[in-house]
Amino acid sequence: MRRFFLITSMLLLWQEAVPTLGDVGTASSYDPPYIPTKCYGDSKYQFPANNMFAAVSRSLWDNGAACGRMYRIRCLSEHGRPCKDGVVDVVVVDECSTHPCPSNILLSITAFMEISHKTSSNINIEFTM
Repeated sequence: MRRFFLITSMLLLWQEAVPTLGDVGTASSYDPPYIPTKCYGDSKYQFPANNMFAAVSRSLWDNGAACGRMYRIRCLSEHGRPCKDGVVDVVVVDECSTHPCPSNILLSITAFMEISHKTSSNINIEFTM
């Protein structure tokens, strides 16, 4: 009986675990106006046609080296179940304009809605370059 309980408990924990392969942090959405940006100023050509772009916190900004960097982001949150399945690929166009930044990565509304059911929340994410 003890062995059965141990095996059952391990299986339940394994099912609850979310494997991560990248860095773990937080994301939220940010609203327009999106320009000017620290990367490309007032250029309207800086934004991808699919509107999948982001601003990053000072810790990811890397003195501007983050401009043009691509991140693949997956929602990990479970509180309130805001996550959608899948990932979103975004390009960095700006540094977060508030300090401290409310999240590690601020996603355009379009990008945020690809991975979350709610636009007005912080979510836990996994992100990779």
